[in-house]
Amino acid sequence: MRRFIVGGAVLTAGLAAAGLAVAQIDGGVPNANQRVGSPLNVIAPGFTLKPRAYGTDRLENPAGIYTRYGYLNDSATQADHQDTKTEPDQNTYLVTRGNPGGPTAGYDYGRHFLIQGHEVANSPNSEGRAYLTRVNLDVRDRDHRITLLNKPATGSDSGMTTIDGSTYDPFTGQLLFSGEGGSHPGVFATSLRWSSTDIPALVHYDGSMGLGGYEGIHNDRLGNLMIVEDAGGANIPDNGAATLVRQPNSFVFRFKPTHRDDLSRGVLQALQISVDGKPITFHPLATDPTGAHDDAFGEPIRVLHSGQTLKAKWIKVHDTATDGATSFNANALAKAAGATPLKRPENGKFVPGTDFRSFIVTETGDTNADAGNYPGAAQRGAWGALLRIDLKKAGADDATVRTILNGDATHASFDNITFASRSKVLVGEDRGDTLHKQLNALDSLWQFDTNDPLDRILTDSKRVIAEGRDPEASADVALKEGGTGSHNDGDNEVTGIHVSNGSTSPWGILGSEDPGRGPGWRVFWTAQHGGNITYEILRPDSLGHGHH
Repeated sequence: MRRFIVGGAVLTAGLAAAGLAVAQIDGGVPNANQRVGSPLNVIAPGFTLKPRAYGTDRLENPAGIYTRYGYLNDSATQADHQDTKTEPDQNTYLVTRGNPGGPTAGYDYGRHFLIQGHEVANSPNSEGRAYLTRVNLDVRDRDHRITLLNKPATGSDSGMTTIDGSTYDPFTGQLLFSGEGGSHPGVFATSLRWSSTDIPALVHYDGSMGLGGYEGIHNDRLGNLMIVEDAGGANIPDNGAATLVRQPNSFVFRFKPTHRDDLSRGVLQALQISVDGKPITFHPLATDPTGAHDDAFGEPIRVLHSGQTLKAKWIKVHDTATDGATSFNANALAKAAGATPLKRPENGKFVPGTDFRSFIVTETGDTNADAGNYPGAAQRGAWGALLRIDLKKAGADDATVRTILNGDATHASFDNITFASRSKVLVGEDRGDTLHKQLNALDSLWQFDTNDPLDRILTDSKRVIAEGRDPEASADVALKEGGTGSHNDGDNEVTGIHVSNGSTSPWGILGSEDPGRGPGWRVFWTAQHGGNITYEILRPDSLGHGHH
């Protein structure tokens, strides 16, 4: 049924949920799913999974090859004659005071929304094919359930590649998206509210935030943006022998706008961490092989992952006031400035209740068992890690950094992260097909207590979800490993884990409130690849103990 606004009143109540005590996990899932067949997702007792969007769901305003939530209509241009699976990534949940509008005049799109950027990373023709969607959670009419939020610049070219992170900036009224690679990386923005039935224009902040392998992007209360980069490094030889241990090659950035309502001007900074007063910096393998070896195998990276509290500071990478506003390579400038490279820091979140003084970053590590098992590599972040950044006050340039978790073969390859309470954090794995196959284990969603000491945090962890492998993903694996070939990724990935009450207020930015208290908190995640299904985690479980 079509729903329209009458006299400004909302004609449906929507799907707002009561507070979800997701941190109150009485027991977890004991084991990961094995990489055999198409096992179902298994969720901790007391919780259920509710699909909110399927990959095959149609878009209400299709344009060219952009017609469905999780698939492109591009099989005719692919050598394997398969449609590209678009990989919806980080979710952002929002609750608006009024109807934000859309492509249908007079239509009430509701007040509860789930936003995604789609990576579209693995197709041979994937350049410029990422796109943005809005799931209108209050809408039941399939013709208006999911809205395309960008239009192709020319033909099928959206102007974006491998979109990953997303957030809402209440100071500019914009949805922000981070692109991690290809020829179109950086930070993109579009207005949350539509002024007409035309899709709002897309803005690329490459002149202020640069071009980088950006994944996570998050606001603080001052209007600053934390931007987490994921750029894989080279494999580093050890004593003349080849290894699969990778050189740290990614940075944690912070953008401080000159005025918080204008993201086109400001200073881009990167985090610099020191050991015994000496900054940890990057050394090019081609010109300084000894330094590059130390980056991956040396004492500074070991100390960084030891749990020791280290001094750090934010250093300038680029300033539009002095450097201009033309596009620049943020990764290259961070290296030149002496920032500290990390082992694929994919995402991060502000710690609730710290007034935006504390931020936890995930490191994915090397996603390979041969690297994790290499002597000394596990103590240097090869399996992944969680790093905590603490500032004296919000926006301060001085900081301390310490590792609060070092991964192992059971807990590995950390990617998306969100807080379920002030101390309980949910972290999704992104092991990839190679590590899945090596250890015969699919991805998991973990809950960790950030108050636990380094030597106990893994022991006290709880597996919230043992991810399965849907039939669509199993079919891609069969093609890839059966010799026929497929341009789509294989196994499913836990991504987009997101706990939010949907606030669009400057006073309700994620990190300002405790998700373990108060009403309206909801939990979403996406089984990326394969069927590209986005779920909501619900509690209480009135149907049993969670096989869906």
